[in-house]
Amino acid sequence: MKTDQIAAWVDSFGREYTKRNSLSLRELDAACEENYGVSRRRLNEHFLAEVPHDARILEVGCNLGNQLALLREMGYSELYGIEIQHDALRQAQLRLPGIRLAEASAFEIPYPDHCFDLVFTSGVLIHIAPTDLRKAMAEIYRCSKSYIWGLEYYATEATNVCYRGRDDLLWKMDYARLYLDQFEDLELRQAENLAYRKDSNVDCMFMLRKRSGVNRNG
Repeated sequence: MKTDQIAAWVDSFGREYTKRNSLSLRELDAACEENYGVSRRRLNEHFLAEVPHDARILEVGCNLGNQLALLREMGYSELYGIEIQHDALRQAQLRLPGIRLAEASAFEIPYPDHCFDLVFTSGVLIHIAPTDLRKAMAEIYRCSKSYIWGLEYYATEATNVCYRGRDDLLWKMDYARLYLDQFEDLELRQAENLAYRKDSNVDCMFMLRKRSGVNRNG
């Protein structure tokens, strides 16, 4: 599947994003502290409390692998990632030996149904056009056996945001609610709205889990 958004991310626009986001784990935590007043590590510890360290985990849209590197340092060992931007993927493969990475998009995840205990995104759904979201969410849902985890820009209603001069690359909305509306067997385990300290933006971290006995792909 090809979209205008994918075309931008695989080209120079995406390469510039990768350059801006080459962070050490210390810098990643510091950036979260600056934004929210809490580190990414602390947020992860809170939201992943019931996810065992041997859980098989997939990140959709891993870019340079910053989040996967942090999870590995936290003790998670069965880590996978997919990324559409070739240069970012190549750098991630050099940075993260032993973590299994593949070039693929959220629309065509190259793994079987229920392959992962947890599938997550971090600032990825916000870059998928609202008209395409159901397909990406369906793929994430399909590959997850138990959990779907996310950290995305939040708004009560779908809101288009001008991003680096473009109006077709960023939206904020209630992504947890969209999952729950699309899949009847998902339940919200926890969610936290994270207000930015420097402006009026809000992110939401959420954890969803499939309930046993119900399995309907929306």
